[in-house]
Formats: sequence, structure tokens, C-alpha cells
Amino acid sequence: MNLIFELAIILLASKIAGDLSVKLGQPSVLGKLLIGIILGPAVLGVVSETATLEELSQIGVILLMFIAGLETDVDEFKRSGKASSLVGINGIIVPLGIGYLAGYLMNMSTIEALFLGLLLSATSVSISVQALKELNKMQSKEGTAILGAAVIDDVLVILALAFLMSMAGGEVNLSMIVLKKVLFFGGAILIAWKVVPWVLKKFAPLKVTESLISAGLIICFLYAYAAELAGVAAIIGAYIAGTAISLTDYKREIFEKVETIGYSVFVPVFFTSIGVKASFEGLLENGGLIIGLSILAILTKLIGAALGARMARFSWKSSLGIGAAMVSRGEVALIIASIGLETKLITEALFSILVIVVLITTIVTPPMMKFFFKQERNKKAMKSTA
Repeated sequence: MNLIFELAIILLASKIAGDLSVKLGQPSVLGKLLIGIILGPAVLGVVSETATLEELSQIGVILLMFIAGLETDVDEFKRSGKASSLVGINGIIVPLGIGYLAGYLMNMSTIEALFLGLLLSATSVSISVQALKELNKMQSKEGTAILGAAVIDDVLVILALAFLMSMAGGEVNLSMIVLKKVLFFGGAILIAWKVVPWVLKKFAPLKVTESLISAGLIICFLYAYAAELAGVAAIIGAYIAGTAISLTDYKREIFEKVETIGYSVFVPVFFTSIGVKASFEGLLENGGLIIGLSILAILTKLIGAALGARMARFSWKSSLGIGAAMVSRGEVALIIASIGLETKLITEALFSILVIVVLITTIVTPPMMKFFFKQERNKKAMKSTA
């Protein structure tokens, strides 16, 4: 019964906070993140972090990325391949190099410093997707480049992590890890081409309620599960599933119904649950380190990804908007941090600090995107009236 009450509070608070955030000139997702902190144990303690809430949150982020896939223009996605590669690769190189240097200055060993750099190289665009939707940038060249870069970033960081763990002496079969990812992406593309349209065609005429929507969700969840098994983030699998369905005649119907399902319950839970996880334990004692690592995390990803976008011939304002969208580390960095804690590559104290840093990168991403993309829009408007 407590979960039902918490869900009611989360839905009510997130909608009000999101509306207030928009009225203050910020993306609604910022208000939803902040209200999670207020509702959670860090402030009011009305909502607590539970396994069930975490599972509902996971469904929320999977549906969010599935919806992003459904909205993807595949032709534009193909054209943005070079831009996505440049953004993704530069968005790894800069944080990795400077993160390693920071670790070295913190008296870490070479392996530990590399691990810190790798953790800072991770990205999660689940928060950025919502900001892109609100800014009407989802189907733009910038939005497509961001989503493509996120896929590249996820794969390269996970492969680099596997290589680093093998160097650290862990039981890691690097060739098997690479093979699993090749099989996943190869299989995902083949199934998207041959199986997904056939499944939807078979489900569409069934004499049961919302059979087509159910088919879409089945495909989404199976792709997400397969991605997890292959060591790729579930959100990447969900995004590929949405992209596969976007190529069929059933795209519009599935998109409209899934958007209703996702945004009515699961997506608000996801946004709010990020704030609920916030803990300010050790904030005062380690304030300087938290501030330093947060600035490092924000600037390295912003500059690295923006340079990649600029190399792909985006304007400076658009490039900075793309860089801002890549700043959020989200659940991907938290997973890497957990691995580091288990393998003793980072201490418990540093783990707690990194959790706060990840939260900070997540909170600053939407307003940064709003600022840079608004500047770009104003610049275009001035040119058109000149």
C-alpha cells in the first residue's frame, strides 16, 4: 500500500514541478529531477528508494528511449553517421585524458586513474532525450547526431572498460565481450529488417484489445533484455527497437499509445527516482573534491563533444548544445562506478563522491541544453530578419 501512496505523490509532484519549471523558463525535466531530491530521503523523506521503485524507473527509461527510437528519422540518422562518430569519439578522448591526469594528481595508480577517466567518459542521453523533445530538436540534425553519438559512446566505453579490467587482472575474456556485442548489433539489425515487420503484421489483426501496442512493447522489452545480456545498456536496445518499428506502417499508432503509457506513469517515476537516490552524506567533508570533479566532468564532456560536432561542421552554438546533451552521465556511469567499487579500483568514499558528481551532471544538462539551443535559435531568427 505504501508503494501506491508513493506513486500518487510522485505523479502529482512531478507534474506540478515540471509545469513550474517551464513557467520559470527551464525544461520540465529539471523540475522533475529536483522534486525527486525534495521528496527523497535527502530532504523530506516522503519517498524512499526501493527495489520496486527502481524496477518501475527502469521501465520508464526503457520506454523513454523506445519513444525516442520511434521518433527517429532513419534517413537523417544515416546521414549523421560521420557527425555522430566525431561527437562520440571526441566526447570520450577528452574526458578520458583529463580524467586520467586528475587521477594521477590524486595519487592514484595508473589503472585507477584510467578507470576514473573512463568513468568520466561515459554518457547517458535519457535525460537529454526529454530536453530535446521539449526544445523540438528530437528530429533535427543535432538530435540525430546526439542519439547516434550516445550509441557509439556506450559501445566504446564498455569495450574500453573490459580491456581495462583485463589489464587490472580481472577474469575478463575480451574477445568474448567483443563477439557478444558484434552478435547483438548484427542480430538486432537483421531482426529489425526481417522479423519486426512480420511480428507486427501478425499481431495487428488479432481479435484482442490493443494487440499491436502489446507487440510493440514485447519487441521493446526483448531488445532491451538482449542488450543487457550482451553487455550493452538496455536503453540502447530499446532505442534500436523503436527505430526498427519507425520503419514500418505501424509507427504512428504505436508511438501515440506508448507515449501515453510512458508519460502517464513510468517516465515521471524515472525522472523523480533519480533525485530520490540523492544523498548529501559526506558533502561538507568532500565539498572541494565534489566541486572539482563536477566541473571537470561537465567541461570535459561539453568541450570534447562540442569539438567533435564542430569538426562535423555544426555552428559553434549548435556544437555546444550537442556537447551539453552529452554531459549527463546517468545510469551508465553509476554502473561503471559500481564495478569499480566491487573490484576495489575506487574506494567507498570516492564512490559516494562520484554518485553526487553523476547527479550534478544530470541536473545541469537540461538548462545547459536550453541555453545553447536557445542561443542558436535566436541567432537564426536574427539572420532571417536581417
